[in-house]
Amino acid sequence: MSERHPGASPLAEVVRVDCLVCPHRALLAEGKCVPGDICLIAQSGRQIDRFLRRNPQVAQDCLNDGFWERRAIAARYAPLEAVRKLPRDADEVVRRVVASRLPIDELDGYLHDSDREVRMTVAERIAPERLSALIGDEDYLVRLQAAKRLPHGQLRRMAGDPDREVRKEVARRLPPFALSLMAKDDDAEVRRIVASRMLPDDAVQMLADDDWLVRLEAVQRAPLETIAELVDDAEPDVRGAVRERLNDFLLGESQ
Repeated sequence: MSERHPGASPLAEVVRVDCLVCPHRALLAEGKCVPGDICLIAQSGRQIDRFLRRNPQVAQDCLNDGFWERRAIAARYAPLEAVRKLPRDADEVVRRVVASRLPIDELDGYLHDSDREVRMTVAERIAPERLSALIGDEDYLVRLQAAKRLPHGQLRRMAGDPDREVRKEVARRLPPFALSLMAKDDDAEVRRIVASRMLPDDAVQMLADDDWLVRLEAVQRAPLETIAELVDDAEPDVRGAVRERLNDFLLGESQ
């Protein structure tokens, strides 16, 4: 991974370069560049981006430039065919741009990139059936992105992920019939999501949970005949939810 880039100095935004040394100085007369504002040879990402946005035909010539930011911006505007032929760049910012542009069936080479944001970009775009390669990624944000898109048939493999945010996403997406797999999760927030989506018969096992918010979710879903024992629960909200469901049932019966 290349070192963290400090970004352009504020002075770089205001110091004008010498247009006489610019190979594209002919564009100045055409109004296609503006010294100090729209400039390819300035050490300023904003100026370079403005220039290449206005003059995308120049972008391909910058793909092998010595300045990492110029290469990265050029990769946004250059023809896709030129970007596809690029060798793997040493700079992670350039690789992120390339990963954002390559066809999804050409992203396998970036699945295990050393930069997590490159891998996150891949996880956002690659075909869902290829996401299994990221289930064991070392970074939880990459795994989280994978959990958001992984096919349901493979999602249960992430039910025991070491990070609770990943497990919460798994609990939100697993089919209700598979949620019993996570009923004993160590984290109460995960169990709350599980209890709120379980099939009614499966939700019964959550009625005795140590966390009252989990019990509250379970009370909303478990079969009516199973919740009566919680009418004296230690938590007022749980007791209230039980009574409300029982009252609604009795009211319906009387009508």
